[in-house]
Amino acid sequence: MNTHVLVVYATKHGATAEIANCIANVLADAHLNVTVELADRVDDLTRYEAVVLGSAVYAGSWQKDAAHFLSAHEAALGSRQVWLFSSGPTGEEDAATTMHGWRFPEALQPLANRIKPHDIAFFHGEIDMTKLHFTEKLIVKAMNVQTGDYRDWDTIRAWAGKIALELTHMSETN
Repeated sequence: MNTHVLVVYATKHGATAEIANCIANVLADAHLNVTVELADRVDDLTRYEAVVLGSAVYAGSWQKDAAHFLSAHEAALGSRQVWLFSSGPTGEEDAATTMHGWRFPEALQPLANRIKPHDIAFFHGEIDMTKLHFTEKLIVKAMNVQTGDYRDWDTIRAWAGKIALELTHMSETN
C-alpha cells in the first residue's frame, strides 16, 4: 500500500506523544506508510496523502506548535485526508462531559471548518505529578484536578482503526 500518513502532534509532558505513537502503530499494522513527528519539526506535507494531527489541551487551548501547524499548513491540509485529536482531561467521566461539551479549541474551529477533517476526537489524558513543574503542581492541587493516567487505549486504538479502514478503502478504490 502506497498511502503515506503523517501522524503529527504537540505534547507538553509526553502523554500526547504516546497517543500519537499508538495511532501510528495501528495505522502501520494496516500496512500504511506512517511517519510520526513533532509538529514543530514538519515543514512540508508534499509526500503525505493523509495527516492525523493532535495536541495536548491546557485551559481549552492546543499547544502552540500544533495550533501553528494547523494554521501554517491550512492549504495543504485542505487537500488531504485529515483527522484531528485532542488529549486532555483526566477522570472517569466522558472527556466531553468533563469539559462541558468542549471538543476542540474555539479559536481553531474556523481553520478546522475550512480543512474539513474526517473526524475530531477528544481523548482523556494523563497528569503525572512527577513530570510537572512546581507552578503546574500548584495549579493541579488548587483546582483539585484528578491525577493519573486516564487514557483509554481501546478507544484510541478503535479510532485509529477507523482511520486505517477508511484509508485502506480509499487506496483500494483509487
